[in-house]
Amino acid sequence: MGNLTALWNRVYAVLGKLSMYRLVYFALAALAVVALLLSFFGLVGPDPWQLIVTLVVLSAVCVGVDAAAQRMLNLPWRLESSLITAHILLFVLRPTLELLGLVGIVIAAAVASLSKYVLAWRGRHIFNPAAVGATVLTLLSLAWPDLGASSWWVGTPALAAPVILLGLAVLVRTEKVRVISVFLVIAVAVAVIRTAAMSQSAGVEVDTFDVLWPVLWSSPFLFLGAFMLSEPLTLPPRRWQQFTVAAVVGVLCGWPIPIGEITLGQERALMVGNLVAFAFALRTAVRLTLVSRTEPTPTVQELTFRVHDRLAFLPGQYLELEVPHRHPDARGTRREFSIASAPADLPLVKVAFKEGKSATSLSSYKQALAQVQPGDALAITGVWGDFLLPKRDTAPILMVAAGIGVTPFVSQLRQATAAGSERDVVLVYVASDSSELAYREDIAASGARVVVFTRDRPADLPAHWEWAQGVRLDADGLMRVVPDIASRHAYISGPAALIADLAPALERARSITTDAFSGY
Repeated sequence: MGNLTALWNRVYAVLGKLSMYRLVYFALAALAVVALLLSFFGLVGPDPWQLIVTLVVLSAVCVGVDAAAQRMLNLPWRLESSLITAHILLFVLRPTLELLGLVGIVIAAAVASLSKYVLAWRGRHIFNPAAVGATVLTLLSLAWPDLGASSWWVGTPALAAPVILLGLAVLVRTEKVRVISVFLVIAVAVAVIRTAAMSQSAGVEVDTFDVLWPVLWSSPFLFLGAFMLSEPLTLPPRRWQQFTVAAVVGVLCGWPIPIGEITLGQERALMVGNLVAFAFALRTAVRLTLVSRTEPTPTVQELTFRVHDRLAFLPGQYLELEVPHRHPDARGTRREFSIASAPADLPLVKVAFKEGKSATSLSSYKQALAQVQPGDALAITGVWGDFLLPKRDTAPILMVAAGIGVTPFVSQLRQATAAGSERDVVLVYVASDSSELAYREDIAASGARVVVFTRDRPADLPAHWEWAQGVRLDADGLMRVVPDIASRHAYISGPAALIADLAPALERARSITTDAFSGY
């Protein structure tokens, strides 16, 4: 368990150097290159020129429509979003050189891009844009067949391995491996049962394995799950809700329901799942205004915002804050922050982050965030996360926080204090030195026992706090300061690389829940 957690977080630390959107784009672009190479040998359906021309048309239309819409609505231009939509459509539609077929490609691309703004709720699109574009084209093809329709040619054995490898990188970065695994298991199982049932009704005997492998390697399930269903913007915030959506889409993809002349195919099954996700949580861009900027430690900044729309979150969850700026680097214009305040503090909400060592080392996002002044307006694009304490107040808890990773614990402890709840909590707080111990008053007010790991001895420690003098934070050191770790549920929050180092030390705990971040 500990070794698996360590490996997971080491991989996450590497992938976290790229923004989610840039990683998805790079993965799709790499898949397009692989498909192009395979097309020279006839291993995929389209030929090289069909792929090249179709991708150029899709990219031009998606970029153009998005740019025009964003200019009209005074929104920041998101080039990567446009290119992601274009590349997904490349694998979903039927590449062509025919004039009417290219007209159909243009229609699908334009509809997909427009759906982000038309089929939206308070600034957030409801459906996967590529699924909308493919559905509209398929419906039009019923009257005008030459326009083409969705074909999902990506579902071919030659592309299975590249889709798995590139898709896995995306799923690790978005932390959706388990969710999409549920979708794949259900979709493949239902498809196998459907095929076997149809064969038996026709009087044909089939072997389960003879059905399983074509369904797995020759279906679009892998691509749909990795690059479309996994989109965070069209998934609900809680993991159990995401599992429910994955199950619904899996069933509908595995056993497509006839609807007139077409079936409830892959893209329409995904749209049904999008509606289920929307019903779970009305996603909305929450408007907020910066109230103040403070420095809890010499290297940490805390931002306090006033929320102007409805915002609901649970202690331990994180938000995604958008800071539009010119010339964003590879990390993009959005970042995830653990919420440092409690729900009881609303309409004020707080986040904190560690400053860079120098101005030149800052990401473009952090440089833009540094320019935000009190009174400036920003937006939260979503709240997610399952870094939540057990519902039973009697469950003993071990919290391990590295640096600014203490913020979700501050939210949880503040909420417990406000609710008058008493928990058996031990917080192991790791910081470079005593001056970097943030939120001392909030933590002390909770009454939790705190073990501090710093190079120097902190002065004037609050009650229930102790300095782990000379103790190294490894498996043996953790057992020394928390001898009853086996009875506790362990939560660890901090940089992914550090979590990877510490995770084996927590394998004795009853459970391990991690909250990794990769810097800003």
